[in-house]
Amino acid sequence: VRKANAADVLKTPRDAPKLAYNMLIEVTAVDWLDKREPRFDVVYQLLSLEHLHRLCIRIEVDEDKPEVDSVVSLWPTANFLEREVWDMYGISFAGHGDLRRILMYDEFVGHPLRKDYPLRGKQPRVPLRIPELRNTAPDMVRSELVSLPSRRREEQAG
Repeated sequence: VRKANAADVLKTPRDAPKLAYNMLIEVTAVDWLDKREPRFDVVYQLLSLEHLHRLCIRIEVDEDKPEVDSVVSLWPTANFLEREVWDMYGISFAGHGDLRRILMYDEFVGHPLRKDYPLRGKQPRVPLRIPELRNTAPDMVRSELVSLPSRRREEQAG
């Protein structure tokens, strides 16, 4: 599907009684860098529990303005899925109320699943939010707890 209102495109299979695609199971993206224009596809996987059918809908997205409409109003489960696509590919979802990073840390620069992301890209160092813990396991070893007398030694002694 050419870039359109994703909510309108995805509403029909959900609301049509004969189709009954009542579950959104995946939202992901494909980066077609140097293969074709438009560069991106946003891919929606729908499931009809009644008919046990799956439906894949791809919406083409331009590189210049990588944005589609959010479908969170149709499927609340799209909340985290759209955040993941934004975090990994940089594709925005218009109307999403909480579009922020979900897998990468806030200071991460770029979107790592884009094909033009540098393989050896350096990221800024960030201060630890939680202090490092010292491994205390070596301090817990006590020889009197580890060294158990054998039955043979007890018999020889007794």
